[in-house]
Amino acid sequence: MFAVHLMAFYFTKLKEDQIKKVDRFLYHMRLSDETLLDIMARFQAEMQKGLGKDTNPTASVKMLPTFVRAIPDGSENGEFLSLDLGGSKFRVLKVQVSEEGKRNVQMESQFYPTPNEIIRGNGTELFEYVADCLADFMRTKELMQKKLPLGLTFSFPCKQTKLEEGVLLSWTKKFKARGVQGTDVVSSLTNAMRKHKDLDVDILALVNDTVGTMMTCAYDDPYCEVGVIIGTGTNACYMEDMSNIELVEGDEGRMCINTEWGAFGDDGALEDIRTEFDRELDLGSLNPGKQLFEKMISGLYLGELVRLILLKMAKAGLLFGGEKSSALHIKGKIETRHVAAMEKYKEGLANTREILTDLGLEASEADCVAVQHVCTVVSFRSANLCAAALAAILTRLRENKKLVRLRTTVGMDGTLYKIHPQYPKRLHKVVRKLVPNCDVRFLLSESGSTKGAAMVTAVASRVQAQRKQIDKVLALFRLTREQLVGVRDKMRVELEYGLKRDTHPLATVKMLPTYVCGMPDGTEKGKFLALDLGGTNFRVLLVKIRSGRRSVRMYNKIFAIPLEIMQGTGEELFDHIVQCIADFLDYMGLKGAQLPLGFTFSFPCRQASIDKGTLIEWTKGFKATDCEGEDVVDMLREAIKRRNEFDLDIVAVVNDTVGTMMTCGYEDRNCEVGLIAGTGSNMCYMEEMRNIELVEGDEGKMCINTEWGGFGDNGCLDDIRTQYDKEVDEGSLNPGKQRYEKMTSGMYLGEIVRQILIDLTKQGLLFRGQISERLRTRGIFETKFLSQIESDRLALLQVRRILQQLGLDSTCEDSIVVKEVCGAVSRRAAELYGAGLAAIVEKRREDQGFEHLKITVGVDGTLYKLHPHFSRILQETVKELAPRCDVTFMLSEDGSGKGAALITAVAKRLQQARREK
Repeated sequence: MFAVHLMAFYFTKLKEDQIKKVDRFLYHMRLSDETLLDIMARFQAEMQKGLGKDTNPTASVKMLPTFVRAIPDGSENGEFLSLDLGGSKFRVLKVQVSEEGKRNVQMESQFYPTPNEIIRGNGTELFEYVADCLADFMRTKELMQKKLPLGLTFSFPCKQTKLEEGVLLSWTKKFKARGVQGTDVVSSLTNAMRKHKDLDVDILALVNDTVGTMMTCAYDDPYCEVGVIIGTGTNACYMEDMSNIELVEGDEGRMCINTEWGAFGDDGALEDIRTEFDRELDLGSLNPGKQLFEKMISGLYLGELVRLILLKMAKAGLLFGGEKSSALHIKGKIETRHVAAMEKYKEGLANTREILTDLGLEASEADCVAVQHVCTVVSFRSANLCAAALAAILTRLRENKKLVRLRTTVGMDGTLYKIHPQYPKRLHKVVRKLVPNCDVRFLLSESGSTKGAAMVTAVASRVQAQRKQIDKVLALFRLTREQLVGVRDKMRVELEYGLKRDTHPLATVKMLPTYVCGMPDGTEKGKFLALDLGGTNFRVLLVKIRSGRRSVRMYNKIFAIPLEIMQGTGEELFDHIVQCIADFLDYMGLKGAQLPLGFTFSFPCRQASIDKGTLIEWTKGFKATDCEGEDVVDMLREAIKRRNEFDLDIVAVVNDTVGTMMTCGYEDRNCEVGLIAGTGSNMCYMEEMRNIELVEGDEGKMCINTEWGGFGDNGCLDDIRTQYDKEVDEGSLNPGKQRYEKMTSGMYLGEIVRQILIDLTKQGLLFRGQISERLRTRGIFETKFLSQIESDRLALLQVRRILQQLGLDSTCEDSIVVKEVCGAVSRRAAELYGAGLAAIVEKRREDQGFEHLKITVGVDGTLYKLHPHFSRILQETVKELAPRCDVTFMLSEDGSGKGAALITAVAKRLQQARREK
């Protein structure tokens, strides 16, 4: 028993001594946590450099865009071919991806050798050999009669400008075929395949093996967004935000970046880490000075590093009694499989003795322990370096997503990672230590990069098919120039119909005379009350106008109008309005003051004078009974009488559009048009009295409230109305009415978007085909969300947050589609506005007999003011459709309040002038 303990003690002591001896000799290969954090920071800086347009040319880590924009979502299906060229063997694979969401993949594959004379010979011969192998596989599997899409895994640095194109930057590993560098490898393979007349294959994707690994694992785990290969070579890829990739146009979504991290340090960034053995190995390699990080990590080089260390230790008399065998001098004699075998848990020492004996070395027990520890130090350093670079990628992912803690999966592949008994455990442990705020799952790729290439091809096929369906829907909202000219011309016809006595009753654009016959001239002065009713809020204002300096001061209070009042009786609505006026007069200390009042009433009214307005019909959600067909001024006067607390001089009933024109006209005498682009949609302008057949007199001008929201109610816009417009119309309070408004105004655009999103989700093109309860809710998608989603400053992450608020769990790709839908709907609305406005300014130009007209349009409304692109598109459309009109757009500062007071002031001034006459 004592002898056993003595032996155990002796062996432990021997092991400790040998380990200390090796550790002293390989001191520079042992990396501290501090050093690893430093390497991690250096790699992060290199990634940033590789992503920048200006810094990429000098970056050692090339960060190549792969044009892979989506990971599998489970809906992929069909048959695909895959080729894998890049390692010691070449593989052809047929992949059958199962129907809808079962995530079931069946594969048949065949390996072909890659002889040295092929991989180091002529490039044309290399691709002809690949095409021959593909043809052989297809004949064997009886696939010659099928047209199949193919994914090519090409495990060398390529510059891609699209998914199915890649220019080889440089050969790595043992490949050196001539005439390929700087050429498109997809074209080369396509040309080689043409020689086989019976081969009908489309190359849809060129994929790096690392990307293939990520895609294979992402098919099984949707959290997978990183791929790492640690095999013959080493590399990593990950999903980067498009907004950070300066080498590719566009900011939307994400794209997989092939880091090509093997070249990290080629610019000297790792010189303090590299040892004499790394330098010696590099000098003897096929590509000295290149792929320096890879040469410290990958399976092609670890065995050689161990050989160089053993040789030096033997020369120094630290191993094998100073004896060296001839085999130990031969490059490549120790391979990575030997290193893995020597590090096995139990049989490692026995394997070490056997391998050393095969090398012609007489190794003692102590030698075997020392050699085993050399292998441990070399492979541990490899895992450490990999972990530092991977930790940098994971940190970048977490920061991109603005998360405190990241949950993600890393797809892993490569012979070193698979066959080395200790490697995975070491790598995982170090990664988790370096990024404690990331929950990382490591997933081994079952079928490697070849299946991945098929998955990229399957995703590309799916995305292509989905894109066609999405584009088909969006195309309905893209108006051609001819269609817009048609809208402009139809609007012009309706304007004329509305002005003429005979055709007015049938006109959809009602062209209502407002009896506002003058614009402000700067002499207006005094105190005026203004009321503003046009939406869910009601405002009461006190407006003080001073003449000469054109100064206007306003005081106002906002009151809510509850839904039960909006849709109750007319008497209840006007009693509520008078209650609000009483509260305001009390608040301002004006009880008993008899002030002139202007009433902004933003609903279609037929006026017989400036202070009489008969409501034609409610819009914008109002439904109060006993109002339509009644004079709203009389209803207001009756409510004031019922209250019996104060009396007011109601001078003018005004549409908010007219108020907008008057407000801008106070600042700019060229302003003759008012436009509202907000909850509702409307337009007014100054018309020649001689053209207004509904009103007596031919002298001067009068403002016409077009009420153009009803344009198209006669079916003249049916050629551009979509199924979604019809659904919105049918679900509205006034089906069949205000059709133009329902295609253009803020009250309805969000609802159109919601209908499109429901349809795309039903087709399985959005939100994984799941329609949430919130999405089924009418009105949930407010127009303000369009403005937010379409903001250029808004990253997709923020778009996803907005959608999450709406109960929509969206992927990155979903967010892009939603943004496109919002853009298509709002662009069409702005173009339709522009076509309508072009009809009016052209009419004003012709009426005045001008070759060119200079005119200002006063504009108000949240859609125009807050939407990031609406105003620009509207203005561009007017410019294109009315080229002989120089139109200036002027934002109104409170048209419905200030404008009502100005109209009242102008009416008072004109009354006074008439009295004096």
